Amino acid sequence: MRLLVVEDDPDMGRLLERGLAAEGFEVTLTTSGMDALIALGRVGKPEYALAAVDVMMPGMSGFEVCRHIRESGGALPILLLTARDAVSDRVYGLDAGADDYLTKPFEFAELTARIRALLRRDKAIPTRNTVGRITLDSHLHRADLDGRELPLSPKEFALLRLLATHAGTTVSRATILDEIWGGPENIAPNIVEQYVSYLRRKLDAVSSGLQIATERGTGYALEVLGGESTGG
Repeated sequence: MRLLVVEDDPDMGRLLERGLAAEGFEVTLTTSGMDALIALGRVGKPEYALAAVDVMMPGMSGFEVCRHIRESGGALPILLLTARDAVSDRVYGLDAGADDYLTKPFEFAELTARIRALLRRDKAIPTRNTVGRITLDSHLHRADLDGRELPLSPKEFALLRLLATHAGTTVSRATILDEIWGGPENIAPNIVEQYVSYLRRKLDAVSSGLQIATERGTGYALEVLGGESTGG
């Protein structure tokens, strides 16, 4: 399984490369955001299972790398690595499309645990899922309503995809935090409620035929109005 590591510090880059190789991963190490995007877009490139990206890099930050990947339709899991631990930085990175955020310094065991958790999560989500009149394509990171794209931010898409995967059943707030934001650490306490509100407004604005029901004290469930069918 091949990982893309983006780290401009030579010593840290070599440490990550050796450590991940010892865990059984094949590693492609790049030292800038532009080199990372070139590696991802290279003709005949190997398929990367995950990208671990340093945030603080000259020229192009890890936030920008993440946003470029998502805007180009890339759906591979992205783990941001950074010494910046403010809540605003973490939220900004996750909103840019990152799947998880690990603050330096970190234990290598935690890094590999988070990588494996992201890889398990990625395999568990179907590539294509239809709920009501909306089709979600995890490869393209795109939601279509009756064949027309529904504009969603990366986190709005991830939230809708999670709820659609469990359509008709309640997904707990804790599960949403773990699956979408990597846990409650350094995250604003009302982040789930905020994004449910954003997503509700977008679904309502296009008369999607879907509603997000609140199970107070438990979580949220995606429901199809009028009893329309769902499928994978």
